[in-house]
Amino acid sequence: MSVRRLAEENVQPAAFAFSKDNAAWAKATIKKYPKGREQSAVIPLLMRAQEQDGWVTKAAIESVADMLAMPYIRVLEVATFYTQFQLKPVGTRAHVQVCGTTPCMLRGSEDLINLCKKRIHPNPLTPNEAGTLSWEEVECQGTCVNAPMVMIFKDTYEDLTVPQLEYIIDRFDAGKGADVKPGPQIDRIFSAPVGGPTTLLAPEKKPAAPRAKKVNDDAAVSVPPSNAGRAKTAAPETDPTLKTPVTAKAESAANDKVAGDTKAEGGKVAKPETAAATPAALVGKPADTAKPSLEDKNRPAGIAKPATPDDLKLISGVGPKIEGILHELGIFTFAQVAGWKKAEREWVDGYLNFKGRIERDDWVKQAKALAKGGEAEYIKVFGKKPR
Repeated sequence: MSVRRLAEENVQPAAFAFSKDNAAWAKATIKKYPKGREQSAVIPLLMRAQEQDGWVTKAAIESVADMLAMPYIRVLEVATFYTQFQLKPVGTRAHVQVCGTTPCMLRGSEDLINLCKKRIHPNPLTPNEAGTLSWEEVECQGTCVNAPMVMIFKDTYEDLTVPQLEYIIDRFDAGKGADVKPGPQIDRIFSAPVGGPTTLLAPEKKPAAPRAKKVNDDAAVSVPPSNAGRAKTAAPETDPTLKTPVTAKAESAANDKVAGDTKAEGGKVAKPETAAATPAALVGKPADTAKPSLEDKNRPAGIAKPATPDDLKLISGVGPKIEGILHELGIFTFAQVAGWKKAEREWVDGYLNFKGRIERDDWVKQAKALAKGGEAEYIKVFGKKPR
């Protein structure tokens, strides 16, 4: 483990005091611990001091030691042991902690570190000229599945690329870090698979089979009162294998007729097909949802394929298959998608059988950003790189 020392005396403030709110918080925190165990609050108090001043000063260590009746050396041991405590001044607007452990390294963290060296300062734990930014390489931050990632203050920013991290750094340096949404910077929910869950999905609902028609009113089988309870648990009418006295008699008559006809012709007796052999004839299939007509007035106007079509797959929700269908419709550019009116969006949604997905994913807003300035404009608008 590397040696960690306090900052030089010339940068150390003369004194430290918690703000009014933080002092009240510290007092309440100390009371959470049993009598005689108040010193257990040393880490929370040091963290609150760091959050207040940006780093842990010598004066803050001594102040916390006095509050907890601890020797100065004991609190100094804690502050120098845990790397979460910054013992020197760091960036006032952002201190970027880049994870360099194996999962992040395999996914490109070295490129993120090189960006920090170029954008902030060649050396870690050294603020830039304005004193607003600093960076360091750290060990695992616990979001390996979303590698590579960085931590800024208490928030993590995951699934990063170099352009995305540069955008995040620029926003923090401009004092607008709150505009950047923490967590994954791609289209995923927390640590769920990219593209959405793939297991433990709700089963698809199958269409209910239509009720079978009664043979005739006279053939209805009456149930004695004593068997009324059993009738409720009997198999449904639509079960093609269920035989009642009526259906059994009808089937027997049909078999006799087929056998008679066959013998009359001098052939072999063929076994008639039962309902179980042709369930589709009884149950039927639900009709497919009809696509809107290609001649519909609301169909978006197409164009001839340009020499270099736009990559429509950059729009979240458009994959290679959907892009191919759009090309068949004459849709090749972001500008076309950006100009779709509501009726046109509904036509395309119905043609693709998307059930409202175009509105949910906001294709028009995505396309406008991409048409205006490509990936750079998309990152500015959505805070992440297009898929």
